[in-house]
Amino acid sequence: MLWIPTLGWPICLGMSFDPESASHQHLTGGATGKPRLQEQFRQVARLRQVMFRTEETYWNWVKQFIFFHQKRHPEEMGAEEVRQFLTHLAANRNVSASTQNQALNALLFLYRHVVSRDMGDLGEVLRAPGRKKVPTVLSKGEVKLLLDGVDGTMGLIVRLLYGSGLRVMETMRLRVKDVDFANGLVLVQEAKGGHGRRTMLPQTLVVPLREHLVKVRRLYEADRAEDRPGVSMPEALAVKVPGSEKSWPWFWVFPARGESRDPRTGEARRHHVLEDYVQRVVKKAAQRAGIEKPVSPHALRHSFATHLLEGGQDIRTVQELMGHRDVATTMIYTHVMNKPELGVRSPLD
Repeated sequence: MLWIPTLGWPICLGMSFDPESASHQHLTGGATGKPRLQEQFRQVARLRQVMFRTEETYWNWVKQFIFFHQKRHPEEMGAEEVRQFLTHLAANRNVSASTQNQALNALLFLYRHVVSRDMGDLGEVLRAPGRKKVPTVLSKGEVKLLLDGVDGTMGLIVRLLYGSGLRVMETMRLRVKDVDFANGLVLVQEAKGGHGRRTMLPQTLVVPLREHLVKVRRLYEADRAEDRPGVSMPEALAVKVPGSEKSWPWFWVFPARGESRDPRTGEARRHHVLEDYVQRVVKKAAQRAGIEKPVSPHALRHSFATHLLEGGQDIRTVQELMGHRDVATTMIYTHVMNKPELGVRSPLD
Protein backbone atom coordinates (compact mmCIF):
# COMPACT_ATOMS: atom_id res chain seq x y z
CA MET A 1 0.00 0.00 0.00
CA LEU A 2 1.47 3.32 -1.03
CA TRP A 3 0.64 6.46 0.88
CA ILE A 4 1.12 9.66 -1.18
CA PRO A 5 1.22 12.92 0.84
CA THR A 6 -0.70 15.92 -0.44
CA LEU A 7 1.46 18.44 -2.25
CA GLY A 8 0.43 21.80 -0.91
CA TRP A 9 1.17 25.18 -2.43
CA PRO A 10 4.91 25.74 -1.79
CA ILE A 11 6.28 29.24 -1.42
CA CYS A 12 9.32 30.73 0.20
CA LEU A 13 8.81 33.15 3.06
CA GLY A 14 9.64 36.70 2.08
CA MET A 15 9.25 36.03 -1.66
CA SER A 16 6.45 36.46 -4.17
CA PHE A 17 5.41 33.26 -5.93
CA ASP A 18 2.90 32.21 -8.56
CA PRO A 19 1.69 28.65 -7.74
CA GLU A 20 0.20 28.30 -11.22
CA SER A 21 3.70 28.28 -12.74
CA ALA A 22 5.20 25.98 -10.11
CA SER A 23 7.80 23.52 -11.39
CA HIS A 24 9.41 20.54 -9.72
CA GLN A 25 12.22 22.87 -8.71
CA HIS A 26 9.72 25.10 -6.91
CA LEU A 27 8.18 22.11 -5.11
CA THR A 28 11.48 20.78 -3.84
CA GLY A 29 13.17 24.07 -3.03
CA GLY A 30 15.36 24.06 -6.14
CA ALA A 31 18.88 25.31 -6.44
CA THR A 32 18.30 28.17 -4.00
CA GLY A 33 18.13 25.72 -1.11
CA LYS A 34 15.50 27.86 0.57
CA PRO A 35 12.66 25.83 2.07
CA ARG A 36 9.13 26.51 0.86
CA LEU A 37 6.29 27.27 3.20
CA GLN A 38 5.04 23.69 3.22
CA GLU A 39 8.51 22.38 4.07
CA GLN A 40 8.92 24.97 6.83
CA PHE A 41 5.48 24.16 8.21
CA ARG A 42 6.19 20.43 8.33
CA GLN A 43 9.65 20.91 9.84
CA VAL A 44 8.21 23.04 12.65
CA ALA A 45 5.34 20.61 13.22
CA ARG A 46 7.75 17.73 13.63
CA LEU A 47 10.13 19.66 15.86
CA ARG A 48 7.16 20.42 18.11
CA GLN A 49 6.15 16.73 17.95
CA VAL A 50 2.74 17.41 16.42
CA MET A 51 1.03 14.15 15.49
CA PHE A 52 1.03 13.42 11.77
CA ARG A 53 -2.76 13.54 11.45
CA THR A 54 -2.85 16.95 13.13
CA GLU A 55 -0.02 18.14 10.88
CA GLU A 56 -1.98 17.10 7.79
CA THR A 57 -5.21 18.70 9.03
CA TYR A 58 -3.51 21.98 9.95
CA TRP A 59 -1.69 22.19 6.61
CA ASN A 60 -4.97 21.62 4.78
CA TRP A 61 -6.50 24.63 6.59
CA VAL A 62 -3.46 26.76 5.76
CA LYS A 63 -3.88 25.92 2.07
CA GLN A 64 -7.58 26.78 2.19
CA PHE A 65 -6.78 30.08 3.89
CA ILE A 66 -4.20 31.00 1.23
CA PHE A 67 -6.43 30.09 -1.72
CA PHE A 68 -9.38 31.94 -0.18
CA HIS A 69 -7.26 35.10 -0.37
CA GLN A 70 -6.22 34.57 -4.02
CA LYS A 71 -2.93 32.86 -3.14
CA ARG A 72 -1.46 35.73 -1.17
CA HIS A 73 1.52 35.00 1.06
CA PRO A 74 0.66 34.64 4.80
CA GLU A 75 3.30 37.27 5.61
CA GLU A 76 1.23 39.77 3.61
CA MET A 77 -1.88 39.00 5.66
CA GLY A 78 -2.90 39.17 9.27
CA ALA A 79 -5.82 39.37 11.66
CA GLU A 80 -8.24 40.93 9.16
CA GLU A 81 -7.71 38.19 6.57
CA VAL A 82 -7.99 35.49 9.23
CA ARG A 83 -11.24 37.06 10.46
CA GLN A 84 -12.63 37.11 6.92
CA PHE A 85 -11.74 33.46 6.40
CA LEU A 86 -13.29 32.30 9.69
CA THR A 87 -16.43 34.32 8.97
CA HIS A 88 -16.61 32.74 5.51
CA LEU A 89 -16.48 29.26 7.07
CA ALA A 90 -19.43 30.05 9.34
CA ALA A 91 -21.54 32.12 6.94
CA ASN A 92 -20.99 30.39 3.61
CA ARG A 93 -19.84 26.88 4.40
CA ASN A 94 -21.99 26.33 7.50
CA VAL A 95 -19.23 24.52 9.37
CA SER A 96 -19.66 23.50 12.99
CA ALA A 97 -18.12 25.40 15.89
CA SER A 98 -15.50 22.67 16.40
CA THR A 99 -14.48 22.83 12.72
CA GLN A 100 -14.15 26.61 12.84
CA ASN A 101 -12.03 26.34 16.00
CA GLN A 102 -9.83 23.76 14.30
CA ALA A 103 -9.22 26.17 11.41
CA LEU A 104 -8.39 28.95 13.88
CA ASN A 105 -5.92 26.71 15.75
CA ALA A 106 -4.20 25.85 12.46
CA LEU A 107 -3.74 29.52 11.57
CA LEU A 108 -2.56 30.38 15.08
CA PHE A 109 0.05 27.64 14.74
CA LEU A 110 1.11 29.04 11.35
CA TYR A 111 1.59 32.59 12.57
CA ARG A 112 3.10 31.80 15.97
CA HIS A 113 5.52 29.04 15.04
CA VAL A 114 6.18 29.28 11.27
CA VAL A 115 5.74 32.93 10.28
CA SER A 116 6.90 33.87 13.81
CA ARG A 117 4.80 36.96 14.36
CA ASP A 118 1.69 37.94 16.25
CA MET A 119 -1.43 37.62 14.15
CA GLY A 120 -3.08 40.55 15.95
CA ASP A 121 -6.59 41.12 17.27
CA LEU A 122 -9.22 39.26 15.27
CA GLY A 123 -12.03 41.59 16.34
CA GLU A 124 -15.59 40.43 15.66
CA VAL A 125 -15.81 37.01 14.04
CA LEU A 126 -19.07 35.38 13.04
CA ARG A 127 -19.06 32.28 15.21
CA ALA A 128 -20.36 28.97 13.92
CA PRO A 129 -23.28 27.71 16.01
CA GLY A 130 -22.31 25.26 18.72
CA ARG A 131 -24.17 21.97 18.61
CA LYS A 132 -24.17 19.68 21.60
CA LYS A 133 -24.75 16.17 20.38
CA VAL A 134 -25.97 13.41 22.66
CA PRO A 135 -23.51 10.53 22.25
CA THR A 136 -24.68 7.21 20.83
CA VAL A 137 -24.70 4.70 23.68
CA LEU A 138 -25.49 1.02 23.37
CA SER A 139 -27.30 -0.93 26.04
CA LYS A 140 -25.38 -3.80 27.65
CA GLY A 141 -27.50 -6.21 25.65
CA GLU A 142 -26.66 -4.44 22.40
CA VAL A 143 -22.95 -4.46 23.27
CA LYS A 144 -23.11 -8.22 23.86
CA LEU A 145 -24.85 -8.80 20.52
CA LEU A 146 -22.23 -6.71 18.72
CA LEU A 147 -19.26 -8.38 20.44
CA ASP A 148 -20.65 -11.86 19.79
CA GLY A 149 -20.52 -11.07 16.06
CA VAL A 150 -16.77 -10.30 15.95
CA ASP A 151 -13.98 -12.78 16.62
CA GLY A 152 -10.25 -13.19 16.05
CA THR A 153 -7.96 -10.17 16.12
CA MET A 154 -10.84 -7.82 15.33
CA GLY A 155 -12.75 -9.31 18.24
CA LEU A 156 -9.86 -8.41 20.55
CA ILE A 157 -9.73 -4.87 19.20
CA VAL A 158 -13.47 -4.31 19.57
CA ARG A 159 -13.47 -5.73 23.11
CA LEU A 160 -10.62 -3.39 24.10
CA LEU A 161 -12.55 -0.42 22.73
CA TYR A 162 -15.44 -1.24 25.05
CA GLY A 163 -13.63 -2.89 27.97
CA SER A 164 -10.93 -0.21 28.35
CA GLY A 165 -12.72 2.83 26.94
CA LEU A 166 -10.09 3.43 24.27
CA ARG A 167 -10.37 5.56 21.17
CA VAL A 168 -9.85 3.56 18.01
CA MET A 169 -6.47 5.17 17.18
CA GLU A 170 -5.30 4.70 20.77
CA THR A 171 -5.98 0.99 20.35
CA MET A 172 -4.24 0.84 16.98
CA ARG A 173 -1.14 2.60 18.37
CA LEU A 174 -0.70 0.30 21.37
CA ARG A 175 2.81 -1.11 21.73
CA VAL A 176 3.69 -4.38 23.45
CA LYS A 177 5.13 -2.48 26.41
CA ASP A 178 1.80 -0.67 26.93
CA VAL A 179 -0.03 -3.81 28.07
CA ASP A 180 0.73 -4.25 31.77
CA PHE A 181 -0.51 -7.76 32.54
CA ALA A 182 0.96 -7.76 36.07
CA ASN A 183 -1.10 -4.77 37.20
CA GLY A 184 -4.09 -5.21 34.91
CA LEU A 185 -3.52 -1.91 33.11
CA VAL A 186 -3.38 -0.49 29.61
CA LEU A 187 -0.99 2.46 29.29
CA VAL A 188 -2.20 4.92 26.67
CA GLN A 189 0.89 6.84 25.54
CA GLU A 190 -0.08 8.19 22.11
CA ALA A 191 -3.39 9.70 23.19
CA LYS A 192 -5.40 12.59 21.81
CA GLY A 193 -3.69 15.88 22.68
CA GLY A 194 -0.51 14.04 23.64
CA HIS A 195 -1.68 13.38 27.22
CA GLY A 196 -0.98 9.84 28.39
CA ARG A 197 -3.19 7.99 30.85
CA ARG A 198 -3.86 4.59 32.40
CA THR A 199 -7.02 2.54 32.10
CA MET A 200 -8.03 -0.97 33.10
CA LEU A 201 -7.18 -4.15 31.24
CA PRO A 202 -10.31 -6.35 31.33
CA GLN A 203 -9.45 -9.64 33.05
CA THR A 204 -11.42 -11.56 30.43
CA LEU A 205 -8.93 -10.36 27.81
CA VAL A 206 -5.72 -11.36 29.62
CA VAL A 207 -5.52 -14.89 28.21
CA PRO A 208 -6.68 -13.97 24.66
CA LEU A 209 -4.20 -11.08 24.56
CA ARG A 210 -1.32 -13.24 25.73
CA GLU A 211 -2.14 -15.81 23.04
CA HIS A 212 -2.41 -13.03 20.45
CA LEU A 213 1.00 -11.64 21.39
CA VAL A 214 2.58 -15.08 20.94
CA LYS A 215 1.48 -14.91 17.28
CA VAL A 216 2.60 -11.29 16.98
CA ARG A 217 6.02 -12.28 18.35
CA ARG A 218 6.45 -14.73 15.48
CA LEU A 219 5.70 -11.94 13.01
CA TYR A 220 8.18 -9.67 14.80
CA GLU A 221 10.91 -12.31 14.68
CA ALA A 222 10.27 -12.89 10.98
CA ASP A 223 10.75 -9.15 10.37
CA ARG A 224 14.04 -9.20 12.27
CA ALA A 225 15.25 -12.30 10.42
CA GLU A 226 14.61 -10.51 7.11
CA ASP A 227 16.22 -7.31 8.47
CA ARG A 228 13.15 -5.20 7.70
CA PRO A 229 12.91 -1.60 8.94
CA GLY A 230 11.46 -1.28 12.40
CA VAL A 231 8.14 0.33 13.31
CA SER A 232 7.62 4.09 13.32
CA MET A 233 8.62 5.84 16.53
CA PRO A 234 7.85 9.14 18.25
CA GLU A 235 10.31 11.65 16.79
CA ALA A 236 12.27 12.31 20.01
CA LEU A 237 12.69 8.65 20.95
CA ALA A 238 13.89 7.66 17.50
CA VAL A 239 16.85 9.99 18.06
CA LYS A 240 17.41 9.40 21.79
CA VAL A 241 17.23 5.60 21.69
CA PRO A 242 18.69 4.39 18.36
CA GLY A 243 17.54 0.90 17.45
CA SER A 244 14.43 1.02 19.63
CA GLU A 245 12.28 0.87 16.49
CA LYS A 246 13.43 -2.75 16.06
CA SER A 247 12.91 -3.80 19.68
CA TRP A 248 10.09 -6.10 20.82
CA PRO A 249 8.64 -3.72 23.48
CA TRP A 250 8.00 -1.06 20.81
CA PHE A 251 6.37 -3.46 18.33
CA TRP A 252 2.68 -2.98 17.58
CA VAL A 253 0.12 -5.01 19.53
CA PHE A 254 -2.00 -5.02 16.37
CA PRO A 255 0.43 -4.97 13.43
CA ALA A 256 -0.75 -4.93 9.83
CA ARG A 257 -0.15 -8.03 7.73
CA GLY A 258 1.95 -6.22 5.14
CA GLU A 259 4.16 -3.17 4.86
CA SER A 260 3.19 0.36 3.86
CA ARG A 261 5.01 3.59 3.12
CA ASP A 262 5.84 5.82 6.06
CA PRO A 263 4.17 9.14 5.13
CA ARG A 264 7.05 11.17 6.56
CA THR A 265 10.13 9.25 5.47
CA GLY A 266 8.74 7.36 2.46
CA GLU A 267 10.34 4.17 3.81
CA ALA A 268 8.40 0.90 3.61
CA ARG A 269 7.82 -0.50 7.10
CA ARG A 270 5.21 -2.45 9.05
CA HIS A 271 2.37 -0.25 10.24
CA HIS A 272 -0.50 -1.03 12.60
CA VAL A 273 -3.98 -2.13 11.53
CA LEU A 274 -5.82 0.70 9.78
CA GLU A 275 -8.53 2.65 11.57
CA ASP A 276 -10.88 2.47 8.57
CA TYR A 277 -10.87 -1.32 8.68
CA VAL A 278 -11.96 -1.35 12.33
CA GLN A 279 -14.74 1.13 11.57
CA ARG A 280 -16.08 -1.10 8.79
CA VAL A 281 -15.97 -4.19 10.99
CA VAL A 282 -17.90 -2.49 13.80
CA LYS A 283 -20.50 -1.07 11.43
CA LYS A 284 -21.12 -4.45 9.77
CA ALA A 285 -21.30 -6.23 13.14
CA ALA A 286 -23.92 -3.74 14.33
CA GLN A 287 -25.96 -4.30 11.17
CA ARG A 288 -25.82 -8.08 11.57
CA ALA A 289 -26.91 -7.71 15.20
CA GLY A 290 -29.92 -5.65 14.10
CA ILE A 291 -28.88 -2.58 16.12
CA GLU A 292 -30.79 0.38 14.71
CA LYS A 293 -28.38 3.08 15.87
CA PRO A 294 -25.48 4.84 14.13
CA VAL A 295 -22.81 2.59 15.62
CA SER A 296 -19.12 3.43 15.27
CA PRO A 297 -16.07 2.30 17.31
CA HIS A 298 -16.45 5.51 19.35
CA ALA A 299 -19.94 4.40 20.44
CA LEU A 300 -18.23 1.60 22.39
CA ARG A 301 -16.12 4.18 24.25
CA HIS A 302 -19.29 6.15 25.03
CA SER A 303 -20.92 2.96 26.26
CA PHE A 304 -17.90 2.18 28.48
CA ALA A 305 -18.25 5.50 30.33
CA THR A 306 -22.04 5.34 30.59
CA HIS A 307 -22.11 1.78 31.91
CA LEU A 308 -19.47 2.61 34.54
CA LEU A 309 -21.60 5.50 35.79
CA GLU A 310 -24.73 3.36 35.77
CA GLY A 311 -22.81 0.82 37.87
CA GLY A 312 -22.18 3.46 40.56
CA GLN A 313 -18.64 4.48 39.65
CA ASP A 314 -17.84 8.08 40.62
CA ILE A 315 -17.54 10.59 37.81
CA ARG A 316 -13.98 11.68 38.68
CA THR A 317 -12.72 8.13 38.22
CA VAL A 318 -14.52 7.86 34.89
CA GLN A 319 -13.03 11.21 33.85
CA GLU A 320 -9.52 9.89 34.55
CA LEU A 321 -10.13 6.63 32.70
CA MET A 322 -11.51 8.50 29.69
CA GLY A 323 -8.66 11.02 29.67
CA HIS A 324 -10.96 14.07 29.75
CA ARG A 325 -9.31 17.32 30.82
CA ASP A 326 -12.58 18.75 32.13
CA VAL A 327 -15.15 16.84 34.16
CA ALA A 328 -17.83 18.76 32.22
CA THR A 329 -16.97 16.58 29.21
CA THR A 330 -17.61 13.45 31.26
CA MET A 331 -20.87 14.89 32.63
CA ILE A 332 -22.59 14.42 29.26
CA TYR A 333 -22.83 10.70 29.97
CA THR A 334 -25.12 11.40 32.92
CA HIS A 335 -27.70 12.56 30.37
CA VAL A 336 -27.86 9.19 28.62
CA MET A 337 -27.81 6.91 31.66
CA ASN A 338 -30.66 4.48 32.20
CA LYS A 339 -30.67 5.69 35.80
CA PRO A 340 -30.82 9.52 35.77
CA GLU A 341 -28.73 10.98 38.55
CA LEU A 342 -31.75 12.63 40.24
CA GLY A 343 -33.86 9.51 40.13
CA VAL A 344 -36.76 11.47 38.59
CA ARG A 345 -39.69 9.47 37.21
CA SER A 346 -42.12 10.61 34.55
CA PRO A 347 -45.59 11.52 35.93
CA LEU A 348 -47.02 9.16 33.29
CA ASP A 349 -45.22 6.26 35.04
